[in-house]
Amino acid sequence: MNENLMKKIEFVTTIEKMKTIERRTKIIGVDRRENDAEHSFSIATMGIIFQDYAGDVDIDKCIKMLLVHDLVEIDAGDTFAYDTEGYKDKAEREQKAAERIYGILPGDLSEDLKKLWIEFDECKTPEAKYANAMDRLQPVINNIYNNGGTWLEYEVSWDSFLKRMEPIKEFNDEIYNYVLDNTRKYFK
Repeated sequence: MNENLMKKIEFVTTIEKMKTIERRTKIIGVDRRENDAEHSFSIATMGIIFQDYAGDVDIDKCIKMLLVHDLVEIDAGDTFAYDTEGYKDKAEREQKAAERIYGILPGDLSEDLKKLWIEFDECKTPEAKYANAMDRLQPVINNIYNNGGTWLEYEVSWDSFLKRMEPIKEFNDEIYNYVLDNTRKYFK
């Protein structure tokens, strides 16, 4: 059997575990938390839907970035956005996970996906900034439509929330104003 094919099949079976990684955000109107696969699908779709706000970016690259950036959570777990304790070793856990998970793939494909993950994490390029904005916007929309959702459940502070929204603020004023106009009521 072709070794490259077998590596790709191993990778595909490995990423099935995304469906078992529970996040904190709940699905709109349902008393169930989303999993990483559902989150990745949602933000990749949002990347397509909001592309008219993205300016001059490579949307295909953004979609790829959105689909692969959370794969490290298969090993590292999902770190809740407002978990300061969890963030202390997040980078180390995710780096180790990236080496293993992206390393399953053959040669250039392995390097290409890992580069997308790094680019997303560094949030310096226009594509990474757009992808990060979509990643931050999706739980906001869910929490708005779930009447405060996890912000209320975990007593998230307004200051912490605003810090988390920086990529959206940098990305687009209209969307950032939507976020501010529809969220303030859920914070003390």
